[in-house]
Amino acid sequence: MDARIERYLEHLRVERRVAPLTLDTYAAELAVLAAMAAEAKLSLQEVQPHHVRRWMATLHGQGRSGRTLGKTLSAWRGLFRWLGREGEVALNPVDGVRPPKSPKPLPKALSVEQSMQLADLQQPDADPVLEARDRCLVEMLYGCGLRISELVGLDAEASAQAKGYVDLAAAEAHVLGKGAKRRAVPIGSAALAALQSWLARRPALLRGDAAPLFVNERGTRMTPQQVRVRLKQRAIQAGVPTHVHPHMLRHSFASHLLQSSGDLRAVQELLGHASIATTQVYTRLDFQHLAKVYDAAHPRAKRNT
Repeated sequence: MDARIERYLEHLRVERRVAPLTLDTYAAELAVLAAMAAEAKLSLQEVQPHHVRRWMATLHGQGRSGRTLGKTLSAWRGLFRWLGREGEVALNPVDGVRPPKSPKPLPKALSVEQSMQLADLQQPDADPVLEARDRCLVEMLYGCGLRISELVGLDAEASAQAKGYVDLAAAEAHVLGKGAKRRAVPIGSAALAALQSWLARRPALLRGDAAPLFVNERGTRMTPQQVRVRLKQRAIQAGVPTHVHPHMLRHSFASHLLQSSGDLRAVQELLGHASIATTQVYTRLDFQHLAKVYDAAHPRAKRNT
């Protein structure tokens, strides 16, 4: 490795007291820089921004993600900044170079079968009060597409102080979403039945404040973390082969609704998205689903083996 890089790593270790694992990462990234400069027959002083851009393109073509390349650039930028302070380079060739953008990963959604498996879980030996509450949690998340903050913010009935509440007569959940925007979401028949069952058993857990719809064993409003823990446990008990979290049920709600209706604007309204561009990610999920169906079923999709 170039002696200047060795001195820089020593500077990081001794003067900056960089952690050993971080130092190893820097060393690996700078070894890549040294190899690419050597292949181009360049010294570090001769490296220019167009060289760095070309090397980034090469690494990207080799499969490195934009996020990984951002870390690579950070390591290279730090080296050249130090060399500038040492008077060994006149400019930092990494300044102004940005990594390629990585595509945003698609939201993970359960299949319809997995969602039903979770929602229809029967646990006859469980505490009937907690079982009614946890079943209602699942039905409200999957059946209404609520955010976790919207779910735990629900009260059992309307009041001047309520952030959100359920209206059994209208079969609606009135929630306070992002940007303090209110919306009404229909409660389907399965979720409504689960809600009525939970409300009938809910007094057994109430201690003081009767407002919160979902309460924990101490009788206080459930926290998002408590909901996550209960949902994870329930998914394991249902045999769902993936880590299930509340937002995954929201994604599942949107994906399955779009698959059935094809009405993107309606899904946007139900989710409370300010921009339809946010909702359009589910069209990609929908296409992914259709592509899997095609690959599995269409005779022209099957390759000869």
